[in-house]
Amino acid sequence: MGKSLLAVFLGLGLVLAGVSGSYALQAGGVETGDLESGSVVGQPFKELTVDASFFAIEIGTMKVWYPPVTVIDFKTRPGAPVLLKVTNNATAEHGFQLTARVNQSAPTVLDTKLVLKPGETQYIGVPTSDLFYAAGTVLEYRCHLHPGHVGGKLLMLK
Repeated sequence: MGKSLLAVFLGLGLVLAGVSGSYALQAGGVETGDLESGSVVGQPFKELTVDASFFAIEIGTMKVWYPPVTVIDFKTRPGAPVLLKVTNNATAEHGFQLTARVNQSAPTVLDTKLVLKPGETQYIGVPTSDLFYAAGTVLEYRCHLHPGHVGGKLLMLK
């Protein structure tokens, strides 16, 4: 009887250990919004420091997301959520997609999409855990509405 009870508790412990890991993968969640009303994992956007800013701009006839490369060093950064500022300085509506799909294809992969009107600014709050679940250290950002527009890469130093 004692061995059976021990086996049941050991099996239950293994099942619970597996369940807690699956909840961790779903833990954060990317949030978008404006600076005043937006929040991510309980922290208002206005209380966070903007880690990176992205701008849709027109250079001659080319439409690009600027800067082409952005680096966030997590070795020197506190563990607060990442706050990204996205502004459309172009004359037309543009999309902004931040994704890790180039590195992985799981259903829980980081993939955020915004549509911005001319002159509009939005903020994206990303828990650091969601960034670290992304395989690799490079995320891509681009205009998902216009495939011909030039995007960029977000490099994470972990």
